[in-house]
Amino acid sequence: MSEHPEVPVEGAGTRVRAAGGAAPPGPVRGHRIQPKIDMHHHFCAPEWREWAVHHELIEPGQLPRWAYLGAEDAVAFMDRAGIGTAVLKPMLPARYRSSAQLREAITITLRSAMEVVRAHPARFAFYVPLFLDDLEASSWAVRRGLGQLGAVGVNVTANYGGVYLGDPAYDPIFAELNEFSAVVDTHPHHLPGARPGRTTVAGIPDFLCDFLLDTTRAAVNMISKKTLDRFPDLSVILPHAGGFLPYIAPRLEALGRFCDPPIDPASVRHHLRRFYYDTAGPMAPAATLLAHVPADHVLFGTDWPAAPQDTVMDLALPALEADPAFTPEQLGGIYRENALRLMPQLATV
Repeated sequence: MSEHPEVPVEGAGTRVRAAGGAAPPGPVRGHRIQPKIDMHHHFCAPEWREWAVHHELIEPGQLPRWAYLGAEDAVAFMDRAGIGTAVLKPMLPARYRSSAQLREAITITLRSAMEVVRAHPARFAFYVPLFLDDLEASSWAVRRGLGQLGAVGVNVTANYGGVYLGDPAYDPIFAELNEFSAVVDTHPHHLPGARPGRTTVAGIPDFLCDFLLDTTRAAVNMISKKTLDRFPDLSVILPHAGGFLPYIAPRLEALGRFCDPPIDPASVRHHLRRFYYDTAGPMAPAATLLAHVPADHVLFGTDWPAAPQDTVMDLALPALEADPAFTPEQLGGIYRENALRLMPQLATV
């Protein structure tokens, strides 16, 4: 592992180290902080792209342009944003013809992620991608990625074929993840019934509204099924500040009794405080979020490269820095310390 250059901390008699040669981070309302940890950083393995095209799982040019940005592009962005370490969220979107083919796709992606980690010491960690509609392949991926390859958690989507996180169908995998005390990173996808290549509402990209609803549905279903009570050693991250969940929390407490089974208001409050939330955005002002969740459960995330660099640098970061709901100390935790408490292994990647 490479040596970390030291960065001065204003008003302190000690010095801290910037991970992997990252540029010194900018000030947080007059304070200096250690390099940020990006918990929402997309990754499309070039080896997987070539393999998927070869097997006619995707068409050449089908993926968005940002999916072709590589590790060097990522490092350049991270240095500009003051990010020391990014946790890679693998994307390998395709309809696989068999469980064996899915395992091959996951193997290729994990191998590529590990090569990025080796090539850029201290700059990257990675999640294991799971496909919960294939329980056998998911169980294998958990054992392989968490048990053998050093992944820091797993990544799942909010729903698979309309079956949302929290559904009892996924209990075997969640039980296995619970044994690992795993971090389960979630991400939205298209809403059930969405037509490939077409937005739900003409002219409005699905990521603008539908993705937030997808995350909200998954969170509410996990609350309804008491997922975090039944699997108490899991840590679940909700992206994009939890979607609409913080805004509908009072509604869920008041009207959850109409769900089947009825949702206890105390369970709503308990789960909201147990979930983690990343800041990938731009996100709305955080006052509503902090009315329901502790600040130490908020994690920094950029959504790069799905979110272009100018969106992160010119909109999301300045808004987060200026948000009056966060104190400087809370921002320091969001940028780094909260992630280290959740994933201590990030201090030694």
